[in-house]
Amino acid sequence: MTSPWTIGIIGGSGLYAIEGLEDAQWIPIESPWGKPSDEVLCGRIGDVAVRFLPRHGRGHPLPPEAVNSRANIDVLKRAGCTDILAISAVGSLREQIEPGRFAVVEQFIDRTHGRDASFFGPGFVAHVSMADPVCSRLSDMAAAAIAGAKGKVATGATYLAMQGPQFSTRAESLMYREWGADVIGMTAMPEAKLAREAELPYALIGMVTDYDCWREGEVVDVTQIVQQMQINSQLAHNAVSRFINALPTTREPSPIDYALEDSVITSPDKHDPTLMAKLDAVAGRLLNPQ
Repeated sequence: MTSPWTIGIIGGSGLYAIEGLEDAQWIPIESPWGKPSDEVLCGRIGDVAVRFLPRHGRGHPLPPEAVNSRANIDVLKRAGCTDILAISAVGSLREQIEPGRFAVVEQFIDRTHGRDASFFGPGFVAHVSMADPVCSRLSDMAAAAIAGAKGKVATGATYLAMQGPQFSTRAESLMYREWGADVIGMTAMPEAKLAREAELPYALIGMVTDYDCWREGEVVDVTQIVQQMQINSQLAHNAVSRFINALPTTREPSPIDYALEDSVITSPDKHDPTLMAKLDAVAGRLLNPQ
């Protein structure tokens, strides 16, 4: 069954608002999973409903390890999102993915630790597939939007999610290249995993700001990153607008809409009602079938 689109945009470093949003209003949305990064900017672009959330909060008060991705995904689900397009600043681990280029991510290597990486747990255990962690439909549309905005784009990128907040050592950067990673960042995990658990198709555009430190003599610093983010910012806004304007009039279902099917393993007599109450938005389709 077709349905309208409601696009959730998660803005990364340097992207704290969305240009061209009509009827825009910042709305606080509470989550049982704690405090989200910020209020949600709700509005529309043309006939498409848009929900924007700055990942680090407006003004960037939150470091990567303090981003509450569970609350962020939960409030976007509560705001009615059908799909998520995430934007992140990334470093490049490949010569051909130069600063200024945009990379559409296809795979992840998760090196984060100590972050709340699942909505599920004791009393309601679920295992979703992450073999193909992004939505190919959204990713293809994102790549087309970047190209339409006259941006350089690399597709099929593998994203190495590091813990941070420090940048890599040179030995780590060289190791990640050997592992097959193409870009590196600090925030896409567990964000992408949680989006899958919430049955939200997810795509990630990486805005390349630097070459990390694998290159001889290369050292990453915040000044360099901020300068490149400012250069990337207008093109990113343009690409997001093109992405939304190019959406089909109606949304065909995605297999990811049913990611929780056959994923729950806990017997009904062992369900924890407290946890299930917190899952009212994330797993509402499963818990309250029509």
